[in-house]
Amino acid sequence: MNLLEAIEARHSVRRYIHNPLSQEVIATLQAKIDECNELGNLHIQLVTNETKAFSGGLAYGQFKGVENYFVMIGKKADDLDYRVGYYGEQLVLLAQQLGLNTCWAGLSYRKVKESYVIEKGEKIACMIALGYGETPGKTHKIKSEKEVSNGSESTPTWFRNGVKAALLAPTAVNQQKFHFEYQNQQGDNIHSVKANKGFSLIGYTQMDLGIAKLHFEIGAGKENFKWV
Repeated sequence: MNLLEAIEARHSVRRYIHNPLSQEVIATLQAKIDECNELGNLHIQLVTNETKAFSGGLAYGQFKGVENYFVMIGKKADDLDYRVGYYGEQLVLLAQQLGLNTCWAGLSYRKVKESYVIEKGEKIACMIALGYGETPGKTHKIKSEKEVSNGSESTPTWFRNGVKAALLAPTAVNQQKFHFEYQNQQGDNIHSVKANKGFSLIGYTQMDLGIAKLHFEIGAGKENFKWV
C-alpha cells in the first residue's frame, strides 16, 4: 500500500497476538528509525520481545499482548514533542505498510530502563506499541473539514485533500486540536499553508500537530505549498 492507503487503513490497536517480528521487518524498521533519528535529531529505539512496558497497573487503555514498541526519545527541547510526532508517525505508517498495527501511548506504559538507552539530557516523550493486532482496529468520529481549516470550494483541491488526510491522524484522546489555514499565493507563486495547535488541558497538542502536519503533507503533496 502507498502512504495514503496506509493513512486510511491505520487505526489505533491496543490488543496484540503473539507473533514475533521477522528479522526482515526489524531491519526495515531500523533503517527508517536511523533516517528519522538523523533528520529529526532524535534517539528513537525499537524494543522487541519485551512484555513489561505495557503490562500491569499502568497499562491504561486496555493494552494486551504488547511485545514490541518504539521508545520515542530525544534531547529536551521546546520542539521535541513536535519532532516526535512528525517522525514517529512516519514509523507508524511504515509499520502499517508492513502489515503491522500500532498505538501511540503518552502515559500508559511503564519504563523498562534496561531495554533502551537514555543519554544525558534526553527524555522519553512517549512510546508507540507495535505488533500484529487481534483486529485491525476501528474508525472513530472525526471533526469536519470546516472545524479544522478555512477550506472551502474556492481553496485548491490539494489543500482539501491535505485536510482530509490530517483528520485521519491519531491525536491524544481523539481531540484533534489543530487548524490549517490556506493563504493566497505569494510573490514567488508558491501557495502557503499555516498550521496551528489549539489549547488542551490534556496536553500533547504539539505532538499531535507534528502527526497531523505529516498527514497533511502526504495528502496535499509537499510540492504544492510551503509552510509559514
